[in-house]
Amino acid sequence: MKILLIEDNRSISKPLCYTLNSKGYEVILCENCEEALKQAAGNFGLMIIDVTLPDGNGFELYSDMKKFDPPPAIFLTARDDDDSIVKGFELGAEDYITKPFSTRELLARIGRFERKAAQRSSIIRIGDTELDTDASVVRKNGEPVELTALEYRIFSMLMMNAGKTVTREAIFERIWDLGGNYVNDNTLTVYIKRIRKKLGNDLIKTVKGIGYRLEEK
Repeated sequence: MKILLIEDNRSISKPLCYTLNSKGYEVILCENCEEALKQAAGNFGLMIIDVTLPDGNGFELYSDMKKFDPPPAIFLTARDDDDSIVKGFELGAEDYITKPFSTRELLARIGRFERKAAQRSSIIRIGDTELDTDASVVRKNGEPVELTALEYRIFSMLMMNAGKTVTREAIFERIWDLGGNYVNDNTLTVYIKRIRKKLGNDLIKTVKGIGYRLEEK
């Protein structure tokens, strides 16, 4: 996940950037509001914002960022009064941490945010292909792909298990009762061939004698 960290205190930002990078996060550091606004349109998954900045207020900064449709934010502040906390959440804060705080605590908050985001998301993306489970649609390069009901069920199973081999038997169990139609081994092979034609031949790999695997690119 890409994180925008807005913090002017280097005794906090320097070790925090090091720790977040070591945990696999990509961190962009800004030390004031002006720098942060230049980064606001970036593709960030989360913002960590100090409320007290040298050229402004973190709450006001986040409010100004609303025109860029910013990601959720965790606010860092030395103030723990109720009014400040309420103001942060009213702006759409994901969380609120008062200083001094431990890096371990912040990592736990970030981890909780990631788990919640994963639960909320209805879209699974692999390369230029995405599965929208809420809309029951598959898109390639942003354009809907016309799949039959059986094709959709087969492909959604592969997408939800991307990187893992899905056995032919497991696929049979999932599609057996759809419309009361019996699907045998040869029929499944035909369906896989049709899905490949619609979505690209390099997406689904055959694991000989076992089943299929959707390759993560």
